[in-house]
Amino acid sequence: MTPAARLAAAIEVFASLESERRPASDALKAWGLAHRFAGSGDRAGIAGLVYDALRRRASSAWIMGADTARAILLGMLKRERELDIETIAKLADGSNYGPAALSDDERKHLDAADMTGAPPHVAGDYPEWLEPHFTLAFGDLRAEEGAALASRAPLDLRVNTLKADAFKAAAMLSDLKPEEGRWSPWALRLRLAADAKSPAIHAELAFLKGMIEVQDEGSQLAALFSGAKPGEQVVDLCAGAGGKTLALAAMMQNKGQVFATDDDKRRLAPIHDRLARSGARNVQVRTPKSVGGEIDDLSGRCDLVLIDAPCTGTGAWRRNPDAKWRMRPGALEQRQKEQVKILDRAAPLLKAGGRIAYITCSILGEENGAQVRAFLTRHAEFSVQPAAEVANALGERAFMFSKAARLSDEGILMTPRTTGTDGFFVSVLKRG
Repeated sequence: MTPAARLAAAIEVFASLESERRPASDALKAWGLAHRFAGSGDRAGIAGLVYDALRRRASSAWIMGADTARAILLGMLKRERELDIETIAKLADGSNYGPAALSDDERKHLDAADMTGAPPHVAGDYPEWLEPHFTLAFGDLRAEEGAALASRAPLDLRVNTLKADAFKAAAMLSDLKPEEGRWSPWALRLRLAADAKSPAIHAELAFLKGMIEVQDEGSQLAALFSGAKPGEQVVDLCAGAGGKTLALAAMMQNKGQVFATDDDKRRLAPIHDRLARSGARNVQVRTPKSVGGEIDDLSGRCDLVLIDAPCTGTGAWRRNPDAKWRMRPGALEQRQKEQVKILDRAAPLLKAGGRIAYITCSILGEENGAQVRAFLTRHAEFSVQPAAEVANALGERAFMFSKAARLSDEGILMTPRTTGTDGFFVSVLKRG
């Protein structure tokens, strides 16, 4: 397919996901099934255009003065990909299989690309109903933080220290040109071009041997900040597919015990193969029972309970830009209720001096600092470990990290704008 044909296809897909109100992944899959002639490179290129348009949906519509699929895709080429008007005109020139030629009005808007007077939610490309929540979290910087959340994310890998070190893993992935992570001692980062296909990491020998896992650097830091130590008794209460469970096991050098569980046994399904590949021998998976009680025997015994809490996922919008436009106000309220429940469930599991590592991939204060303050009101025996002290887990990188991240009385907030990671909040709560 020509670049112009890819753009026309992206406009078609974007229009269908808008009119049929379905996830972008479903719309792209349906298009691919209906156009089997398109190769994998074509499908990747079309998907990249669609997802970039979702990233800059509000600001692209603003500069074009229209919110049609065509307007948003054309505006995105200027706003996100920074193409000049003549380059865009070559993609939209009315040729066979390409979009219709640019109109004079479209040329005028693309030439100006004027964001003057755009409200923060437009400049920051986030839903208007979230404006008060972004204001609470970031104040006058909300548009800049939103824009960073709309950027394209790199691909981060975590080196499994049970099997390799960063130097060895990087050497095995040299053809992918990995970079050392900025903060995490385990991180390797791959930077991808806008139209590039994602590398087949799962087919790499380093992955097959269990030397690496795909995990955002912010998620790696969240596990590191828990302070898990060899010999401890640890519960990963919302283990899911096991990303942080594996990081904990490596931190603990296979000494002590990690109990991995989740309310939904379906989310636990991938953890078993991942554990086998990783070489982790100190993990016990507790599959939830229909009547509960899968971890009742651990009450009062644990040194650490890690809560990768259910949340709105606003911090992960770089990787799932579709999610921010599909999110509804009721989701925030529901997740807050779930967070209260899971925090209160964790408290009795800890022995004296034990700690909770409360983690969200959200940037909203209602899910982060507010939840910590409410928990302390309900459980006066707990206190917050100072954020600067938690950050000291980074050693010589701690000082610069503390300057970059947002440290508060309740914990640490990482964002794409400040730390170059996904948005993560971490609070360590210690039982007296």
